[in-house]
Amino acid sequence: MGSCKEKKEEPAKCVWVNGPIIVGAGPSGLAASACLSEHGVPSVILERSNCIASLWQHKTYDRLKLHLPKQFCALPLLGFPENFPKYPTKDQFISYMEAYASHFSIHPQFNQAVQSAEFDSSCGFWRVRTQDLEYISQWFIVATGENAEPVIPEIVGMERFHGHVVHTSAYKSGSDFANQKVLVVGCGNSGMEVSLDLCRHNAVPHMVVRNTVHVLPREMFGCSTFGIVAALLKWFPLRLVDKLLLLVSNLTVGNTDQLGLRRPKTGPIELKNVTGKTPVLDVGGLSQIKSGKIKVMEGVKEITRNGARFMDGQEKEFDSIILATGYKSNVPTWLKGCDFFTKDGMPKTPFPNGWKGENGLYTVGFTRRGLLGTAYDAVKIANDIADQWRTMRDCRTYRNSHIILLKNSNKIKL
Repeated sequence: MGSCKEKKEEPAKCVWVNGPIIVGAGPSGLAASACLSEHGVPSVILERSNCIASLWQHKTYDRLKLHLPKQFCALPLLGFPENFPKYPTKDQFISYMEAYASHFSIHPQFNQAVQSAEFDSSCGFWRVRTQDLEYISQWFIVATGENAEPVIPEIVGMERFHGHVVHTSAYKSGSDFANQKVLVVGCGNSGMEVSLDLCRHNAVPHMVVRNTVHVLPREMFGCSTFGIVAALLKWFPLRLVDKLLLLVSNLTVGNTDQLGLRRPKTGPIELKNVTGKTPVLDVGGLSQIKSGKIKVMEGVKEITRNGARFMDGQEKEFDSIILATGYKSNVPTWLKGCDFFTKDGMPKTPFPNGWKGENGLYTVGFTRRGLLGTAYDAVKIANDIADQWRTMRDCRTYRNSHIILLKNSNKIKL
């Protein structure tokens, strides 16, 4: 603790954490804490917002549902309630997160925004600073995940646009854009679902498709597409599964190239594993594209005062622009002196070994494999730390027993 006083810039108070420090009270942080508690290992979660699962509570649109069946989205040790539907809603997922935290008696330290975290080699501990305190521990778990901050693209002329510009992190409902012509930049799951939501409120969405994209049916033959893929991967090579997936997809949803949604040359599962780019699971957007209610546009060349000019030379007027451009990790902005992460804030070591770094550093929620990857990381981390915890406890017990024996021995000699 003496090293704390030697730093001029340190907070007024240092707090020793008897267990790991976890940054982030989203699904990743909760899962890690729950798995640790099962081993009897305490932890402290630092959360910058005022609630758990803040991304879900504050930065998601109203009609959002889980894209995968609930059994593939459950956190370790506690599944979804049986009465929840196959694809839980946003509010149901939040209630599940709150019940999960309550079940494992997880009480994060809210409104604690981490300003810096660094391993202090002079004392062998992690020093994690917030605006109020400095937390010190032997173990440090980064659980802020892949989606900590919105990605805001630089588009020429955006500052000239006279209408409303919003990222999907601030989008709630198409009712706010009723009867408007809206430019939706991005064609991932968010872009497709926002465009579909706009249609239901009589808006006219124009969805920008800048790159290739895989669009798959959410279900095949009455079963979850993801569930089918998971089962097939147990028996067949990945590339063969991708070929089967695309064959069935073309039969069910048709040739998406004709709709302006060109498929990548790499298969959907291989592409996700390599780049993290998730295929779009169709929940009704394709039918609206086929009917012409959702207009598919090429890349934007520039934004004008009243609309946009596109790469193919077209120019159109719009009332609003919605940026469905995704999220990114924010780890590089506050994790100091560590080369475990790339400049994009992702572990350099790919799945399944990216959960552990050096000097007691761990990461959870950076697998590019959704909540299944989160569960995998959380279990691995808890087992690893628990082994160290038990070794330390056994050493303390041995040391105390040895001291008692020595004292008794001395008494006998006297």
